[in-house]
Amino acid sequence: MADIPKTVIYHERQRLQFCLLHALNNLFQQKDAFTRPSLNSIAEKLILDDPNKQGWTPFSVVFKPHHNAFTGNYDINVLISALEEKGKTVVWHDRRNGASTIDLENPQGSLYGIVLNVPVRRYVGLWKGRHWVAMRKIDGVWYNLDSDLRHPVAFEDSEEVRGFLDYVIGHGSEVLLVMNHQD
Repeated sequence: MADIPKTVIYHERQRLQFCLLHALNNLFQQKDAFTRPSLNSIAEKLILDDPNKQGWTPFSVVFKPHHNAFTGNYDINVLISALEEKGKTVVWHDRRNGASTIDLENPQGSLYGIVLNVPVRRYVGLWKGRHWVAMRKIDGVWYNLDSDLRHPVAFEDSEEVRGFLDYVIGHGSEVLLVMNHQD
């Protein structure tokens, strides 16, 4: 009997509010696909490019329009720009359609992965926020690469993925489809 090589799944764990950083690195399966300085640079460029930029206040040092300088907490604009740098596009899934309309089998290879933005409660429910989660099909298996999990969680099949997506959609999550750039 031949040894079957086991797929090694890269998985960063949650630290502070850097869930977008962890979600991107987990999505690309690479430790430094993105770094804090690279995401901060993207966020700063977004500020410079904004035609409606706000004036400076003393809070501007920490609370920037697209991220928090100390804890991370990057927004959707940083996600989209970061993915575009890697030749990917983002399609916001219409939650009214449920997960059944997402082509998870993806024979043409256009779907690279999925990023979720899920509502969370932390610190005994005193703090409400949102959390970025990556999902990706690796070697034919879909994985939940949530940085809050101890390790990646494999889904049995596409139906289980759809059930999970329908569940998170029903609980206020946003589903973003990460697509390979099509010419």
